[in-house]
Amino acid sequence: MKNKIVSIVIPVYNEQQYIEKVLKKVITANTLGYQKEIIIIDDGSTDQTPRLIRKFISQHTNQLKAKKTVFIVKFKKINEGKGATLKTGFSLSSGDIVLIQDADLEYSTNDYPIIMEPFITNEADVVFGSRLLSGQSHRVLYFWHYLANIALTVFSNILTNLNLTDIETGSKSFRGEIIRSICPLLKSKKFGIEPELVARIAKIKKIKIFEVGIQYNGRTYQEGKKIKNIDGIKAIFEIIRFNLF
Repeated sequence: MKNKIVSIVIPVYNEQQYIEKVLKKVITANTLGYQKEIIIIDDGSTDQTPRLIRKFISQHTNQLKAKKTVFIVKFKKINEGKGATLKTGFSLSSGDIVLIQDADLEYSTNDYPIIMEPFITNEADVVFGSRLLSGQSHRVLYFWHYLANIALTVFSNILTNLNLTDIETGSKSFRGEIIRSICPLLKSKKFGIEPELVARIAKIKKIKIFEVGIQYNGRTYQEGKKIKNIDGIKAIFEIIRFNLF
């Protein structure tokens, strides 16, 4: 029986403050016995992020070999956005499970066992980590972001007939063959990838979707948060576009 693999896709753009920390946490994270395939897609960073990624891998070669951890790294010359970056990462994956890890540590690597468990025990096809379905710690930040997320989730649920609590979560995980099958269809280059993934998943027949409560340590704009208010408005049109057209 071949070893099970979890592909951890990390989209990166100008994260020199966090990139080494997140990579250290990812390579030591508990993945329930699954071997790690860590896929880093740098989306045309203009700071020291690319240099720090190369440095980290070169300094941890022996540790990675000991853990049988594979690194796949791609450096894009031009910034395209989170959606385009994730699409590249999904296409390079080979894991039985494909898990998204943001590079800013808003989402904890300690939650990997919680996220992976439904795949193992309940034959899940997709698992969303909800920031709103959780008794775990979460940082208190922007009320209007919270309200907008609820409104977008309700609107999406009306069109998909799902009862999700958090469609804008960055914690989305998939059975490998499923995400690789829809990968060529993905159109959103930026933050519209979140509602697009939900819409495309919802159209697959007999799919088993789970939600689990996760920790969330959100960033302020001063700390480097990239999503803007305009992205919330764009998400309305993305929900309509990918569900009705």
